[in-house]
Amino acid sequence: MEDDSTGTTSDSIIAEFNSYEDFLDSQITALDLYYLEDEELARQLVELGYRGSGEVLKREEFEARKAAAEASRLSKRSHQRTLASAGKELTDNFLQALAQREDANRSGKMTSIIFIRDHNSHGQEISGYIDYAHRLKTEDFEPYFSGKKKLLPRLTDLSFYNWETHVSTSNHSTNFQVISENAMGLLFKNKRDRKIVNVDPKASPGDNSTRNLIATDLYVQAVIYDHIMRRKT
Repeated sequence: MEDDSTGTTSDSIIAEFNSYEDFLDSQITALDLYYLEDEELARQLVELGYRGSGEVLKREEFEARKAAAEASRLSKRSHQRTLASAGKELTDNFLQALAQREDANRSGKMTSIIFIRDHNSHGQEISGYIDYAHRLKTEDFEPYFSGKKKLLPRLTDLSFYNWETHVSTSNHSTNFQVISENAMGLLFKNKRDRKIVNVDPKASPGDNSTRNLIATDLYVQAVIYDHIMRRKT
């Protein structure tokens, strides 16, 4: 019952037992029962450390560690469920690119800005910049990954422009501040590390940022700017 590498009972082994009594019973041998002739007494001796080959654990510690192991298991299951791309067969490069970045954007390790240029339901050409992490938190992306809906920029995104009606909007998001009145063109300042993401294709995207042109059959043009969040040292 011991983990030789740590000298303590493995939490994965603890999780196998439904109750503390089952844990104690696992350490009682047939010889113990033969001499003691009392299962409850044998359990007490195991708990006190007089019998059994495993680590001595009090009931409170066993239950605490079992609860922690169960919480960890549920947390992993919950995390897996939050990935809208999980289990989807993604054939287009754009959806594959979104899937590759989904977990990092949900966890805050990365903040991606998606540029899309395409046509809306009225056939009008539109373009805009989307805060991917913000949309993931405020919208169900399962329909996008399953092909039921098409991701397009909205009036409420970081930037939106309708090339036919000339309607133009810009909005700060959870992660970015829009800097539109600038000689360098449109810029986005990350609110956490204050770094600037420059979306001009002729310029450097900025510190800890990369520009990724996505070859896709779904859109006229698609570009993803990835900004990596660096931990302060």
